[in-house]
Amino acid sequence: MTLIKSVSGIRGTVGGNPGNNLTPVDIVKFTSAFCVLTKKRLNKKNIKIVIGRDARISGQSVSDIIAGTLVANGVDVVNIGLATTPTTEIAVTEENADGGIIITASHNPKQWNALKLLNEKGEFLSAEAGNELLDIAEKDFENIRFSDIDDYKKIRNKDYLQRHIDLILQSKYVDVEAIKNAGFRVAIDAVNSVGGIALPVLLERLGVKEIVKLNCEPDGNFAHNPEPVPKNLTQISNLMKKKSLDVGFAVDPDVDRLVIINEDGTMFNEEYTIVAIADYLLSENPGGNTVSNLSSSRALRDITEKYGGKHYASAVGEVNVVEKMKEVNAVFGGEGNGGVIFPDLHYGRDALAGIALFLTHLAKTGMKCSELRATYPDYFISKNKIDLDKDTDVDKLLLSVKEKYENKKDAEISTIDGVKLDFPDGWVHLRKSNTEPIIRIYAEAETPEKAEEFAEMIKKIL
Repeated sequence: MTLIKSVSGIRGTVGGNPGNNLTPVDIVKFTSAFCVLTKKRLNKKNIKIVIGRDARISGQSVSDIIAGTLVANGVDVVNIGLATTPTTEIAVTEENADGGIIITASHNPKQWNALKLLNEKGEFLSAEAGNELLDIAEKDFENIRFSDIDDYKKIRNKDYLQRHIDLILQSKYVDVEAIKNAGFRVAIDAVNSVGGIALPVLLERLGVKEIVKLNCEPDGNFAHNPEPVPKNLTQISNLMKKKSLDVGFAVDPDVDRLVIINEDGTMFNEEYTIVAIADYLLSENPGGNTVSNLSSSRALRDITEKYGGKHYASAVGEVNVVEKMKEVNAVFGGEGNGGVIFPDLHYGRDALAGIALFLTHLAKTGMKCSELRATYPDYFISKNKIDLDKDTDVDKLLLSVKEKYENKKDAEISTIDGVKLDFPDGWVHLRKSNTEPIIRIYAEAETPEKAEEFAEMIKKIL
């Protein structure tokens, strides 16, 4: 049983002992600390916080505890109930709120839950703010003074899904008429979470001809491992083969990751979700910049350069991608796990926006899904890890790899997040885990064999 405290929030397995698991005590502590931090950071006595949740079994209970704690801290609460992560992010700005709490453990199994914390822009807290929150929760909790009864506010319940979809359909890059005329037949796998509510509504409003639903009952009983990776998506893959459908979409429990399945049941590949959407947006904005993290495929860089733009790499983590996107005024960005960040809408990963943009692209090309995928360069990623002793000096170990290659002309080196070695025919990225004594090793090349060769080369050095 586990409780993980980080700058982006708190997550853990539900039940057990306070301090070791996600219990009501821990929820109260970190929610209160978030209130203190938000009031201090914005220099405001009265604040408004939006809360939304995915469909996990523990979600309602955790939401009730958070809402009650916010009221006890004199906070004005807007509860949007069952909602995707991007919907909650949008609700923060639409409500002119001072922050938000998303109750979701993303792709973790059903026994997990988490509090993901947003600032007044509907974006995840910076590392600096996150560290300050951890200090408040761990060192100053006993000094927190809760509000008197006269300062209690009411909880307002609102639904923001339709507003979220309205904003997507208002984008000049979403062509509802083209999608409707294409007569798409679409399958969806929502892993029995909030995607089962959101995806059908979006697709209906986009004019999709037929929607075949898998695992769309939002009861939190995940029908399979909720991480949307190929080994967990055999059900929708087999469905695509049997039903002669045009495209399939799979999402994680909070709908911030999008995976596409071809009409023949093969995977479009989650790394290529952002590549395809970038292809479309850059065709409308030639010369535009893009951003992805260091562990994402080189294919995004190739597509960006094709349209005369420049691709930038950030440290791993959504907040880092967003920060870099703002710095370079990127027209698009994301992460290779299927995380689409469309800044015209908001600075957050958004599978709903990704679906609308991808269907527009597919409709305008007139291609089959697999044919579109075949137009992009092929790269293969190998994902490995090395277990370490708890007393291993990981930073020293990574430094030794950097030093081994810094005098070689064939490798460009980045140290903004671990060590990345960029070779002409591929790359290797090494980074330490924040929660486990391991080093993660990601490698990419034009063949699976070459990617594994890069990974083995680094393993031997380590």
